[in-house]
Amino acid sequence: MQTDNLLKQVRFIKEIDKLKYIQRKTRLFNSERPENDAEHSWHLAVMTIVLAEHSDRPIDILKVLKMVLIHDIVEIDAGDTFIYDNTKSHTNSEEELVAAKRIFGLLPTEQGEEYIAIWKEFEEGLSKEAKFARSMDRFEPLLQNISNNGGTWKEFNVPYQKVYDKKSAIKEGSSTIWSYAENLLNESVSKGILKK
Repeated sequence: MQTDNLLKQVRFIKEIDKLKYIQRKTRLFNSERPENDAEHSWHLAVMTIVLAEHSDRPIDILKVLKMVLIHDIVEIDAGDTFIYDNTKSHTNSEEELVAAKRIFGLLPTEQGEEYIAIWKEFEEGLSKEAKFARSMDRFEPLLQNISNNGGTWKEFNVPYQKVYDKKSAIKEGSSTIWSYAENLLNESVSKGILKK
């Protein structure tokens, strides 16, 4: 049984290597190179550890780490949907659920079910851990776009209000980080890198 579990886990580990090939629209800090999903997930994990003290409520950091590390694994099958996409909704949960069941289904049953549950919890965004994890997920690309003089905001002509509405999810997990982010957004307007 132990050997069977190990073989399933190794198969899953090999499968998720594909996450390194999923390109995001957002570019690395001060760079022209697009970030991939694996880099994004790693960055969110480190941000979670560093910024956890700013959560509005006590959180289970290990659970948040699991969320930020696995939340985009479904994009191996479903692809990355740009958050400001006008043609495809960012909440393509049915397509992503099919992907979650296939990919996490490679794991031993109990572990696979745990990961699907954690992925769903992140997607629903209702628990305090999910709210903080989603804060990290919205905060990182904001910092990247500012470092790139507007980045994807400029490239895709995304208006201030649309950015503001998407980024306001940060306040659900951390009022401190949201206050900082809101100031950055307003500074971006005054600098001309975000159109109001």
